[in-house]
Amino acid sequence: MGRGRVELKRIENKINRQVTFAKRRNGLLKKAYELSVLCDAEVALIIFSGRGKLYEFCSSLSMMKTLEKYQTCSYGALEANQSVNETQNSYQEYLKLKARVEVLQRSQRNLLGEDLGPLNTKELEQLEHQLESSLKHIRSTKTQFMLDELSDLQNREQMLVETNKSLRRKLEETNLLQGAPLRLAWDGGYGQNNFHQHNNRLPPQSQGFFQPLQANNSSALQIGYTPLGSDHHHQMNAGNPGQNVHGFIPGWML
Repeated sequence: MGRGRVELKRIENKINRQVTFAKRRNGLLKKAYELSVLCDAEVALIIFSGRGKLYEFCSSLSMMKTLEKYQTCSYGALEANQSVNETQNSYQEYLKLKARVEVLQRSQRNLLGEDLGPLNTKELEQLEHQLESSLKHIRSTKTQFMLDELSDLQNREQMLVETNKSLRRKLEETNLLQGAPLRLAWDGGYGQNNFHQHNNRLPPQSQGFFQPLQANNSSALQIGYTPLGSDHHHQMNAGNPGQNVHGFIPGWML
């Protein structure tokens, strides 16, 4: 009578689980050894228990060499495939960028008016609209720039006008402060006294040419050094009424 089929699921009983692990582990290690001997194969077996304990078997002299060999065979092919894929992707990206650059260069030449022969009517109209739109944008930017400059110049002009007004007010205040003592001195008789003092300091010959007109009862007039009569005095006054305004007659009229 044979054994029944074992259901493959986790054994809940801890003791039964440990006994089953020990039996099957030993059987697996025995099978690995048999395979390496019978088939002359390089076999490496690594087992970790539920508690983390290591069990291993290696048919070669070193487990590390077998692992390096495994890594070279597995990850080396993967890296090679990955490199090929990256190269292909890079080449596809290069082709896309190259085609885009060619399109941009052709569009630039068309905007400059070159290579227009292959274009059809619709493409030429699109190019014309694009140029008109670009020209409008350029003119708008230029106008805005000029308006900004004009506004700046107006602001500077206003600042200069304000500065000029301020300087003019300061100059007027300074002139008023400097001219006030002179007017006060003249109003107080200082100017008239200086005039008489200056007249007194004139030499006798100069005083002879400028004599004050004295109107008395005899109506005598002294011009230069020669006395004149009253009749001649009236004739002089009648002939030249505007020449003795200040009471003096210049010597050159003698």
